Amino acid sequence: MSLAGLFLISFLVVHLGINLCLLRSDGGEWFKAAAHFMGTNYIVKVMEVGLMAGILIHIFWAIALAYQNLMARGKNRYAKTNHSQTSFFSKYMVHSGLIIFAFLALHFVNFYFKKLGLIEVDVPMGPDGHPDFYMESIVLFQQPIYSWIYVAFFVFLAFHLHHAFQSAFQTLGINHKTYSPIIKSLGVAYSIIVPLGFAIIPLYFLYVYQG
Repeated sequence: MSLAGLFLISFLVVHLGINLCLLRSDGGEWFKAAAHFMGTNYIVKVMEVGLMAGILIHIFWAIALAYQNLMARGKNRYAKTNHSQTSFFSKYMVHSGLIIFAFLALHFVNFYFKKLGLIEVDVPMGPDGHPDFYMESIVLFQQPIYSWIYVAFFVFLAFHLHHAFQSAFQTLGINHKTYSPIIKSLGVAYSIIVPLGFAIIPLYFLYVYQG
């Protein structure tokens, strides 16, 4: 689960870089070029399969470990609630994970499944006759409900990443008095900067973008 999680953490940086191209005042030129490359490059297509596998592996092991921990407690569960020594972020990892999964389903429906042609829905068409996901993004992000759901999701993702980043390295045996504080600091920075970068995009199109 840790290896799959670190793979997904790496992918988020790439995904954020592409999405930030939406903020350029170039009519979506950079975003469309990046999306075209990601959709046509064979190496990326192979990595895309690996990404989906990583998501499924991460979810499977998360459920398996949560169930294993629940069964291990058995009848000897905490007599008083909120008395475990685990951190707040660790305690609610399953809950935040379920919220993230729900948003991924929404995100896949609005973008990934449309790109694959698995869902027959109206998508703005570009002059080349292909779906224009730059315009699709603008249309979606100018809807207040969708945009604020998007922002709320990244708040939960920030909580999830805060614990997941350092926990993944610790699970892999990297626990050192010198390196662990550095990893923890990087985890905090990552869990703030990356979700914030994603959240800025819908807020920009909702309140700043003039068309």
